[in-house]
Amino acid sequence: MWPKRQSDHARLIAGLEDHARKMRSLPGANDDETRFALAMQIVASLRREAYYQAVQQKTIAASKADPNSGNFDPERAVAYHLQQGNIEEACWLIFMMTHFARPVTGWDRLRDVYGMLGAGTWDWNTVSQDPKAMIDWLSENWRQVAGKFGNHRKYESIRPDSNRSFGKVLNSYLLWVGQAGHQKFFGEAVRKHGNDPKVIFDELFRTMRVTTFGRLAKFDYLAMIGRYRIAPLEAGSAYLEDATGPKAGVRLLFLGDASDNSHDRELQSWLDDLDLDLAVGMEVLEDALCNWQKSPRNFVHYKG
Repeated sequence: MWPKRQSDHARLIAGLEDHARKMRSLPGANDDETRFALAMQIVASLRREAYYQAVQQKTIAASKADPNSGNFDPERAVAYHLQQGNIEEACWLIFMMTHFARPVTGWDRLRDVYGMLGAGTWDWNTVSQDPKAMIDWLSENWRQVAGKFGNHRKYESIRPDSNRSFGKVLNSYLLWVGQAGHQKFFGEAVRKHGNDPKVIFDELFRTMRVTTFGRLAKFDYLAMIGRYRIAPLEAGSAYLEDATGPKAGVRLLFLGDASDNSHDRELQSWLDDLDLDLAVGMEVLEDALCNWQKSPRNFVHYKG
């Protein structure tokens, strides 16, 4: 799989072996099968990061940003809006992508909501000026919306009477960003916290108050803002305290048992040491370890 990434895969296997020999044992990946599978998951995560870079280097057709065109692709739509200088719409779409998340079946739910079921577009200008209009529309039309939420947001609901309704999420997001919009908001964050991408990411992560956005949604949203270079953001931590899958992966790797919580305070520092040898970044390690712990001996390519 991925012939062009074979050298990366070999480098990562060697890095894992070297780390275990010189720095700290890795009982969860102490044989060829588990090291192979883990290195493959890291490669898969690196490919995802490279994909976002590649998307931004190409001129994007307007149809990719139109939810009713039949060619809608939200990941390319963000790049399109940025190429047009429309930072507000790009950030708004990243929020929508994070909230709905991508199931393996595709972006049907996001497309139907963002595209008003074919009747228009709930764009940033419209929604930020009158969020109630969108909330009321969804309350009237939610039964017609296709698709489902992705695995990262599997407990969400579009039912208007739900305690996790979209209206509550939307209003809290607008309050967090503020009336001046995303460009002003992220610009202020950079001004206030300096130019260290890891510091800015951490401050925004810890102060993000969006209803139903837990550790994973906050991480996903801010990582996307950084990937599209809207603001200089980079995760300097895996934020393991409230994590499930990533924490299980780190425990499994370093302790040999995904349920062993005896060294939870040390896990991040161990992960930092590992990244010094692998040099892939915390966002890649967080994603790869979360996926690897689901199938530590056999590589499974998770796309949703």
